[in-house]
Amino acid sequence: MGIALKQGKESSAIRLEGVIDIASAAELKAVLLDALKRGKPVTIALDSSAGLDVTAIQLLWAAQREATVSGVGFTLAGPVPARVSATLKEAGFDSFPVPADGDPPLAVEQGIRS
Repeated sequence: MGIALKQGKESSAIRLEGVIDIASAAELKAVLLDALKRGKPVTIALDSSAGLDVTAIQLLWAAQREATVSGVGFTLAGPVPARVSATLKEAGFDSFPVPADGDPPLAVEQGIRS
């Protein structure tokens, strides 16, 4: 459980497992920065996530913005789980702040691509 980073020659993949909250914020930030500094596309897998708190969502949003400024791809690898979508909706997000596999952001209400 936790945060796993797998770096390949062409990209980096980050898997978030279990609950990602304030207690794991420093680790998530470090992993995101490490992945972004390589300048290669980054994918985030949430399928094993039991939940993200607002801190984790803010870190992902900030990382996506940094990736955009730096010209680095930054996408979700698959759909947002319903349990994460519920948290996003409660936090006031209409869609996940990170696009899925290069597509438009995922709709929170439906948990599918809009």
